[in-house]
Formats: sequence, structure tokens, C-alpha cells
Amino acid sequence: MQEVTMHGEYKVPGGKLVVADVNVEQELLSQVSISGDFFLEPDSALIQINEALNGLPITASHKTLTTAIEAALDDDVMMFGFSAEAVATAVRRALGKASSWLDHEFTLIPPVTLPAAEHAALDEVLANTVAKGLRGPTLRFWDWSDSVVVIGCFQSVRNEVDMEAAKAANIQVVRRATGGGAMFMEPGNCITYSLTVPTSIVDGMSIEQSYQFLDAWVLAALGEIGIKAHYKPLNDISSEQGKIGGAAQKRFANGVTVHHATMAYDIDADKMLQVLRIGREKLSDKGTKSANKRVDPMRSQTGLSRAAIIDAFIGHFASTYQTQLGEYSAEELASAKTLVAEKYLTDDWLYKVK
Repeated sequence: MQEVTMHGEYKVPGGKLVVADVNVEQELLSQVSISGDFFLEPDSALIQINEALNGLPITASHKTLTTAIEAALDDDVMMFGFSAEAVATAVRRALGKASSWLDHEFTLIPPVTLPAAEHAALDEVLANTVAKGLRGPTLRFWDWSDSVVVIGCFQSVRNEVDMEAAKAANIQVVRRATGGGAMFMEPGNCITYSLTVPTSIVDGMSIEQSYQFLDAWVLAALGEIGIKAHYKPLNDISSEQGKIGGAAQKRFANGVTVHHATMAYDIDADKMLQVLRIGREKLSDKGTKSANKRVDPMRSQTGLSRAAIIDAFIGHFASTYQTQLGEYSAEELASAKTLVAEKYLTDDWLYKVK
């Protein structure tokens, strides 16, 4: 039986390309050959890297591969533009255990107006449909007609939200499945998207690395509309004029990751601070009197309409990756409505952290 050489590549963010060519014999790695445009001293260390990987099981985790490489290298070995982790990623991509953006076709769903709670539920519903192979990786944009505060999975309702003020302003409070901070959402005041992808696309990455990796496309899209944006650990998207928005993420047990971001477009800062307790504390801690210094609307930085910015985001993503336009299935929308009634609008879920 003829052996088939499997090929994987990984471009280190801000670094060099790492290429892995591997064969498999009896479920073990063999004839491993690592190459790339990186720098390595002494050059004999490349042989040590290859030999460290030969004989390892094809089921070896990213951590196992990384540890084996590091253990094989002498203390005087210097790696420039890459790392043991990068080599492990290239190997797992060769084996089909890890994937890249270019390995997938993404479905793009433009804004569809639904209650915000249904959008929160759709994050969970789409994670299931992607896991079952009923749809491919999906980038979708939210639109909503209600006013709502969407709090993170682990936030305290009591500490984050003034519930009396929220009720008086007819603002609903919903807890989402992802972590992170509160989102103050009125119709048209911000831009929110959800990216639902196989977790293989962030294989071997720490949570912080995966945030930067999954936010990279939107930073480039922002640059195209005139905003010099950058990633600020752990989960903020910022510009030279301040914070634009924040991201949140959940890695589901079914092998799917949901990553979403909310960016301020034109927020009523005074109303936000009437409802969000934590907003008052953050501003007070920074000695800031005006909320406008912290909430930095995209409208003022671009002069573009919200719809034009969303169109620019969709256009950038479509020009960068393989995409197709799509929509929610009737089954997905029905599942979201059911999940809203049985989970997302129940007191048990909302007050799971009081």
C-alpha cells in the first residue's frame, strides 16, 4: 500500500510560515519533515524536531506534540519567528485535527431582525447545527427591535444591572451563554455579530490567542473604513480614540466555538449608565466624568451609517474567505424560540448568578 504524505501549514501571527509534511504508519507519525521560512540556530535542531515527532500517535494532543518538541531541544537552541507550538499546529493541520480559515466555506447571514433573546439563543442553536454537520461555519449579524441588556454567562445580575431602572426604562435583561461583560443594546445603537466555527480552527491556541485570531478579520475590515483598530487583551477591540467594543466566546463540548463581538455605533451613554452599575464603577475608577470618553461610537469615527459599516464588514469577509450567502432554517428559528421560552427568559437562567 502506497504511503500518502499529508501536508499542513501554519502562518504564525506576526511571524513565519511553518510547514509539516508527515506520513502515517500503524496510526503513528513517520517521516516527519518540518520546513518553512523561519530561523533556527543551530540548524541541526531541525533534525531533533523531526525525530521528536516521529513515532508519536496521530491522536497526540497539541500539548503532547509541543512538549515532545521542547524536550528534544537543547537549551542553546534559538527559534526565530516560530515556536514548538507553531510546529504542533502545522502537524495537526496536516493530520486534519486542526484547521485554518481557508479549509472552510463560511455561510454569511446578513442582519435579520429578531428579539435579542432569540439571537442569544441562536448562538446555542447554531453551535448544535454546525456540530451535527447541518450547516457549515457561519458568520451572522444581529438586528433587534427591543431594548435589552445582555449580560455574560458568569456575571451577577445584582452587581451588573439596576433592575428597577431597567424595568422603568422598559429594558429587558437576558443572560447569554458566553462569558464577558454586559452589552447595552437598543435598536441601531451597536453592531453585533456571531462567528460559529469548528473548534479545530483554534486548535492549540490559548483563550487569549484565539480571541486575537478570531478578531483579526474585523480589525482589517475596520481599517478599510478608516478606523485604525487593534486588539487589546483579553477581549477588547480599540482604536486610537478609545474602546470600540468587546468580544466573548464559548467553546462548546460538541467541538464548536461561538465567538461574537459587540461594537458601539451610537449609544445613549446616559441611559446606559442609568441601567448598568458596572459602567458607573469603571468610569469612576478611571476618573472619567463623561461616558463618551469610554463609549466611542463608530458613527463619529467613520461618518458612515450602521448599515454601510455592516455591508463593509460582510464585503471584507467575503473577499478574504470562501463564503456563500445564507439564512436561518425554519428548524433553527423554531428551536431558538423554544430555547428562549424554556431557558433564556426564565428566572432560573437569568439569576443563576444573582
